[in-house]
Amino acid sequence: MSVNVNNVDVVVGLQYGDEAKGKITHHLISKGHYNFVCRASGGPNAGHTIYHRGEKIITHHIPSGVFYGVPSIIGGGCVIDPVTLQEEMEDLESHDLNVRETLKIAYNCHIITPEHVEEDRSTDKIGSTKRGIMPVYRDKYARIGLRAEDVPALKEFLCDPVTLLNGDVIIEGAQGLGLCPDHGDYPFVTSSPPTTAYALHSLGLPPQGVRRVWGAAKVYETYVGAKQFQPSDQLFKQIVEYGEEYGSTTGRARQTNWIDLQFLLRSVYINGITDVVFSKTDVLGRVGVYEVLNPDYKFSSLEEMQEYIEAVLIASSPMINIHWSSSKEGI
Repeated sequence: MSVNVNNVDVVVGLQYGDEAKGKITHHLISKGHYNFVCRASGGPNAGHTIYHRGEKIITHHIPSGVFYGVPSIIGGGCVIDPVTLQEEMEDLESHDLNVRETLKIAYNCHIITPEHVEEDRSTDKIGSTKRGIMPVYRDKYARIGLRAEDVPALKEFLCDPVTLLNGDVIIEGAQGLGLCPDHGDYPFVTSSPPTTAYALHSLGLPPQGVRRVWGAAKVYETYVGAKQFQPSDQLFKQIVEYGEEYGSTTGRARQTNWIDLQFLLRSVYINGITDVVFSKTDVLGRVGVYEVLNPDYKFSSLEEMQEYIEAVLIASSPMINIHWSSSKEGI
């Protein structure tokens, strides 16, 4: 069993996904020493944009450890589409990354079939990514699903994370709490909880091993889906343009709105956050408007808004660390 795991760091989303979890994980791996990098939830519906050695690369299934040759595990709480996984591996290998030597897949990952994808495309009503996610998780809990251990083509990658993991581990989350089926805006949610607790469960790790939990957020919020999220003000279209807010999985323009501070505090609490990283500070600088929601405030400068957000977070979590980022590549 994973009795030799020393420390576990977790990266989770605090909003509705697309908060730069991949960027943060990639940065932490480049600065620290990890023995394993793991994904814990979702599947090809996730999209992490990584800038590695000046190249923009998008991953869906595969953890960011492959960029640095660190063993990378797709955890049992994830789902896999073998076709898109193969395409992703080939794309990463075209960037001279040795995926086959580093990638491992938990034997109990469930498999997305063409039937799942077709069903998702024909029945979706909430603006999902149409990647077969809801049908495959439904079949998992109906106990009729296909698992990675049942697919011969995946045999070389199979592992049991509970017995394999050791040393220092970082878990790269997917989506954000606003899409959680239990704590998000139901029914406009995903099918697996994007929380710290589920990340540990997915990999069979005990909670006492957690060292730091990094929460990813933007200085505004974005959302991709069917519900109305973005106000009609032309200003939010500028944020989409300046922030290049287009889904890395769907390609659809993301809806934008001001950051909701009460939901942010809820996310911090539920996930046990030790560090928050706010990205896209440069975008609001270009727009020149600085606002928050719940409570609603307008500020005269980015610095004034940052000071207010920091005060709200520290009042709730006195030991929290807060980071501001305008970089696409690091914190």
